[in-house]
Amino acid sequence: MKRAMNQSFMTLILNGVSILALIFTVLSLFSYSYVNDELQDANENRFMLTYNANRFMNGSAYLTNEVRAFSATGNQVHYDNYWNEVNNLKNRDLGVAAMQEIGITQSEQEMINAMAALSNELVPLEDEAMRHVQAGNREAALEYVYGEDYSASIAMINSLKEEFLEDLDARTLAEVDRLEEKAEFIRTMMCIALIIAGILQLLSMIAVRWKVVRPIIAVRDQMREISEGNLSADFPLQSDTSEIGMLVESIHETKRELKKYIQDIDAELSQMAQGKMDLVIGEDYRGEFLPIQTAMRQILDSLNHALYKITVTAGRVSSESKRMASGAQILSDGAVKQASAVQELSASIQEISRQVNSASEDADNARISSTDATAQLEVCSQKMAGLTAAMEDISKSSHQIGGIIKTIEDISFQTNILALNAAVEAARAGEAGKGFAVVADEVQSLANKSSASAQNITELIQNSMKLVEQGTALSIDTTQALSAGVSGAQKSTELVGRIAESAMRQAQALEQLTQGMQQISEVVQTNAATAEESAESAQELYNQAEEMKGSVQKFRLRRR
Repeated sequence: MKRAMNQSFMTLILNGVSILALIFTVLSLFSYSYVNDELQDANENRFMLTYNANRFMNGSAYLTNEVRAFSATGNQVHYDNYWNEVNNLKNRDLGVAAMQEIGITQSEQEMINAMAALSNELVPLEDEAMRHVQAGNREAALEYVYGEDYSASIAMINSLKEEFLEDLDARTLAEVDRLEEKAEFIRTMMCIALIIAGILQLLSMIAVRWKVVRPIIAVRDQMREISEGNLSADFPLQSDTSEIGMLVESIHETKRELKKYIQDIDAELSQMAQGKMDLVIGEDYRGEFLPIQTAMRQILDSLNHALYKITVTAGRVSSESKRMASGAQILSDGAVKQASAVQELSASIQEISRQVNSASEDADNARISSTDATAQLEVCSQKMAGLTAAMEDISKSSHQIGGIIKTIEDISFQTNILALNAAVEAARAGEAGKGFAVVADEVQSLANKSSASAQNITELIQNSMKLVEQGTALSIDTTQALSAGVSGAQKSTELVGRIAESAMRQAQALEQLTQGMQQISEVVQTNAATAEESAESAQELYNQAEEMKGSVQKFRLRRR
């Protein structure tokens, strides 16, 4: 077996170098971010220093311009602007303080001090000029602010301004350039590290593809062939000391062992298929294949034992199946006869069931009619009871009318007496009571008519009361007769209902009996068919037993 580098060691080297390059890239990225922040700060400081320097210089120039304008024009606004700058705005002082806070060099500070000293020398001249203006002597004021001493100091200040701005701009620009070069160097190193990492990763991918993936794909295809039972498939890979090489050697060894076991099993099973059951299984299997050899040995022993028993049992089955076939034929004949008898009995029961169903329907109709008649009698009884109650009410009303007539007679009697009294009083009155006498006569006549009518009504009511009493007695007798008829009808309805229920139960019982007989008939017919099939199966079993007996005798067993 040839020696080769392990794939894991090669992958570890390539990935390790790639990881180091990536770590360097990450650190460079942090450094670049820090330098970039410094560059931004440097640019911002450069701008702020330039701005505040101009602020300082513009403040000085502003004071000069305002004092000269005031001297030339005498306008109070310029005077106020001058002192507002000195006392309130203080651009010169604030600009210097801001530059000192940001950071300036010693030489730059000395130039600022020189410019401040020159500005301070101009202050007395400016004060004198403004006093002369206020005194009305503007020509003298102009000599102060435009004189040789003032102009020379202004020229020196402007020269220092230019030198200060040049030095400040050069220093800040140099710092910005240094940081930009540093950032550019870091970007270059980051690009180089990324290129190195990309190249290493590409090499790692190529190496893994060539040294790992390609052999693994070949191993996968070979294992698929092995799983499909194809042990003769071509496998071009050669074994070596690497992991893949050892895996390839294992596959070659597996194929050799599987072929050996399969050939051995094929040879032994072929002999067993030819009926040679007296084989002896060897002891040359190993590992997980040892249970297969043990199982083959057990199968061979079990087949010998089973075939021996089958041989013995085949003869017994042959004789028993012959006797079973004879008994099954007898059973089939009896089942056919039994099925015929059951069919006749079932037909008779169905006829009885139809008759009982008809009687049940008649009884049910009679029960319904009896119930209706009973209901009608109950209605008549209720009506007669109502009529009797009405007759009693009429009798009571007649008695009340008699009392009313008695009252009318009393009223007629009293009216007659009143008429008599009125006639007497009218007679006493003489001529004055003639009209009243006529009224008394009419009232007396009306009272007599009322009395006569009351007597007639009394006679009529007495006759009506007699008739009502007779009607009441007849209605009571009729009600009692109807009550007796209703009771009898109810008893008849109950008896007819019992008969109908009994007939219905009998019909249901006969229906269940009919269904049972149908089921028995079906079962008997099924039994007859089954008995015929059993007779045929028994005969077929006898034939198969004879055939099996002949087939088993073909095997060569260890014992007979």
